[in-house]
Amino acid sequence: MPSWLILLLVSILCVGLFVAGLSLTLIFKGHHIESEISTNKDMQRLGIKCAVQEAREEMADGDCTTAGCSGNCAGCDIDHSKQG
Repeated sequence: MPSWLILLLVSILCVGLFVAGLSLTLIFKGHHIESEISTNKDMQRLGIKCAVQEAREEMADGDCTTAGCSGNCAGCDIDHSKQG
């Protein structure tokens, strides 16, 4: 069996196991993994903040709520205050 075929089969197996693992998380927990800071209660409890929010607090601009976002890095725009 050629080595490229073995590599291809191993790669397909690895991707399949990864997809199966994510599916099992969804099946047993009933929801997707919460990786966003604004929706993950454990991250909020530990005091983990969005990098943009931390940068704004260090620059004394207040928190991200003044820019219209709630600690969600996907919703934060570091240049938002410069536009408006």
